[in-house]
Amino acid sequence: MGIRAKFNLMVLAVAIVGVGLFVLAANPLVDGVARDEVLQSARIMMESASGARKYTSEQITPLLNDRIEHQFYPQAVSAYAAKRSADVIHSKNPEFTYREAALNPTNPQDRASDWEADIIEQFRASPSKEEISLVRSTPTGRFIVLSRPIAAKPACMECHSTAASAPASMVEIYGDKNGFGWKPNDIIAAQVVSVPMNASLIRAEHIRRLFVVPFGAFLVMLFIAINLLLHFVVIRPIEGITTAAEAVSLGDLDAPEYVYESSDELGRLSSSFTRMHRSIIQAFRMLGQG
Repeated sequence: MGIRAKFNLMVLAVAIVGVGLFVLAANPLVDGVARDEVLQSARIMMESASGARKYTSEQITPLLNDRIEHQFYPQAVSAYAAKRSADVIHSKNPEFTYREAALNPTNPQDRASDWEADIIEQFRASPSKEEISLVRSTPTGRFIVLSRPIAAKPACMECHSTAASAPASMVEIYGDKNGFGWKPNDIIAAQVVSVPMNASLIRAEHIRRLFVVPFGAFLVMLFIAINLLLHFVVIRPIEGITTAAEAVSLGDLDAPEYVYESSDELGRLSSSFTRMHRSIIQAFRMLGQG
């Protein structure tokens, strides 16, 4: 195996390792950017729903409290307002969802699924935890799930302590089996926002290519440049010196000298070989004359 082949194998091995390390370093960065982008969208949706909850509980519910005993108004419930607000986003982006999942909801549609119940239990186990975010894989793709706890406030006890103390109009709609027995300050539910990652992952893949492709192109150009340098600065001078040496060793005293003018190591080697070449020819001629 020649010098060129050995050198190229070494450069190829270094290039493969370099690309691998570059990809390993770039992947967490690019994936993190994609995740943060989706998480930011989830937080915006969450803040919108939380704003609707706050507005309803502070501005709407007090106006309707006196009427709820005779007629239940869902519009007076902060959860209802939050979900209707999120429905506006959902209508434009069907994969963006907002739920207020509860372990014991008044409305059975709000009952937590298994994975939502696990989130609520995490909040219960760590009351100081204000937010949980995770990546969830589904048949339609990966989703960022952002959750925040919902604690039972004292005002909630008017409707959710016992069925007997709840507004009759509410019990008439939802029955007396669900949504009761809540305790003040208990974590009874969680706001759950799900935002798809597909679009961000596609953009992340494009960014990854923008990183890797130029780096690969740079390695190719570097490989070509090094090979050209190797050919003209190393291989060709060595081949010239080798050809001249073989000719002299076979007794060809008329073989032309190889001249490589350079101040580097090969230049000095060429000069030394030229002097040796001349000395050998002179010695042979002296022997011939003798």
